[in-house]
Formats: sequence, C-alpha cells, structure tokens
Amino acid sequence: MSIRVTSLDQLNLAFADRFNARDLDGLMALNTPDVVFVPAPGAAVTGTDAVRGALEQFLGLNLPISMTVRHVFESEGTGLAIADWTITGTGPDGSAIDLAGTTADVAVHDDQHGWRYVIDNPFGTA
Repeated sequence: MSIRVTSLDQLNLAFADRFNARDLDGLMALNTPDVVFVPAPGAAVTGTDAVRGALEQFLGLNLPISMTVRHVFESEGTGLAIADWTITGTGPDGSAIDLAGTTADVAVHDDQHGWRYVIDNPFGTA
C-alpha cells in the first residue's frame, strides 16, 4: 500500500482516515520501518509485528477516531505533530469506551515516501 502524505499537517488526518476505514496496511504504510509506537503511556513497542498488533487492538474497538490537528513544527525533514483525538462509543463487548489524548508525534519526510511517523505517541502528554 502506498500512501504519500505531502504536508505534515495532513499526517494525523491520514491516520484517522485509514483508522476509520479499518485499513491496517494503510496505517502501517504511514510509519517508517523502525517506528516506535506508544499504545499506552510509558509502553512503547517497536518492530512491524508489535506495532501491527498494537494497532489491531485499537481497530478491534470497531469505533471511529476523531482527530483535530493542533500544531505542526518542522525543520529540514523532521517534524513534530500535535493533535487531539477521541475514540468514544460502545465497544464490541457492550462496554462504554471513552479514550482521548493529545499526540506528540515525530515524523520524517523524504521525497519517495512523504511524511511518515518515526514516533507515534498518541498519549504524548501523559
């Protein structure tokens, strides 16, 4: 899957789009091969299988994510994206789900791939 994000302020929105489409391969395409993903505060995972597994757990909630980009900062191919997100609703087991956070995501840009996550930290302020 080839997803090319050309503007840093679109990276988190591309994530939300692929998340809401339940497109795990599309989500993975938004990452560099050595991405660090933080599925819970203080619990980072690396490696394709671990990141894929963590994202599958979020997708397993079968609820949409809403994303509002707050700030982006970039310097010579490295960027920091800050966005507010929420996942709310009723989970597959009937329980109430109310997740929210503010990201602190580090991304890199290259001409071939566009912007991709190096560190995807959805609970960046925790």
